[in-house]
Amino acid sequence: MAIRRTRTKTEFSKLREQAGLSLPEAGDLLKVDRRTVYRYERGETKPSKLARDILRKAAAERAESQNNAPPLFRFIDLFAGIGGLRKGFEPAGGRCVFTSEWEPKAQETYRLNYPDNHQIAGDIRPYADNPDLIPEHDVLLAGFPCQPFSIAGVSKKNALGRPHGFLCDTQGTLFFDTAQIIAHHRPAVFVLENVKNLERHDRGQTFATIMHALENELGYHVQHRVISSQPWVPQKRERIFIVGFREPTDFDFSALEIPDPAKGPKLRTILEPEVDDKYTLTPKLWQYLKDYKAKHNAAGNGFGYSLFGPDDVTRTLSARYYKDGSEILIAQKGKRPRRLTPRECARLMGFDTKEQEFRIHVSDTQAYKQFGNAVVVPVVRFLADSLREHIETAVARGKFSVKGLKEPVIVTRPDRREAAEAHG
Repeated sequence: MAIRRTRTKTEFSKLREQAGLSLPEAGDLLKVDRRTVYRYERGETKPSKLARDILRKAAAERAESQNNAPPLFRFIDLFAGIGGLRKGFEPAGGRCVFTSEWEPKAQETYRLNYPDNHQIAGDIRPYADNPDLIPEHDVLLAGFPCQPFSIAGVSKKNALGRPHGFLCDTQGTLFFDTAQIIAHHRPAVFVLENVKNLERHDRGQTFATIMHALENELGYHVQHRVISSQPWVPQKRERIFIVGFREPTDFDFSALEIPDPAKGPKLRTILEPEVDDKYTLTPKLWQYLKDYKAKHNAAGNGFGYSLFGPDDVTRTLSARYYKDGSEILIAQKGKRPRRLTPRECARLMGFDTKEQEFRIHVSDTQAYKQFGNAVVVPVVRFLADSLREHIETAVARGKFSVKGLKEPVIVTRPDRREAAEAHG
């Protein structure tokens, strides 16, 4: 497994992120020029005590603004990405008490958008090995990595002769780390999210193993459902949500009424009126995409770019969008088509709200990756609102019950050596 090498954060960098400030915003607050603030960030120059105190005050005010109202429930955000699950559950009365996200650039975006009094944990595995490091919580949220279970991920790994699903050491077993945390803390409720293909992966065996662990080994009452984003955003994006209650519940996932997708918004609702020419495809790239599509059409395949107009609903935005934008190209009259801008991606994924734009201070490439890997926020918000009264009931009931099981729970982890040998 490749080892990530990350630069140690300076005190300035940590305070800046806790305050939710980009580098230019920190410079404006401290009244220093861009060169100086970059030297602070890299540790080449130490900011004055006054500057550090200003940042501490900004960070404290930011955290206090979140913590004014008492929460209905406390939750943890695992494999958080840029916080799509969190952004859906906070308005339902939740307060995040722990966050784990592996990718440094995603951490950067997360810090800018959510006021916190806790640091973001990286690799979840040390916390699964010692779950006492994670605070007590009522609800566990986890969008555990979907690459081993997605159609694209499976196809790629097959082509490279690599194992996938539960045979993948680096990602496939992260579900089991999540299960270890559930086993230890026994939250009243958990909500897991993954790609639709999870149900069909390995002829259904992967999903059966997951459900067996949750229901039989952990003893939760579990329901699942695939929900499309089309009723809320102009994008056809289907994801599976798995909801588990520690105690019996009258929540019925299958009876939940999903809004009519035909009445959902169209692409024009998220498009910017003016877009920089840099998002228009170059002549070379546009010709390549046309040739590629023509070749596959001649072979009877459906591969190739997809072109959309203002009255359309797009395909699924993917993390590879930065490469050529081929899955969602916007038609332009008299011009070559263009990619979506990062701001349009934020809207397409529901991260922008009427009250506040989602803050994007990473490169376009990173923004495309982050939004392509995210959940659609209004879908999560709909689910959170539907679960709210059931969560309240489960949490209230849990206050009168003993945490944990009488007997220890052991989540079965497939032997990696045997799994690798079985794979060939």
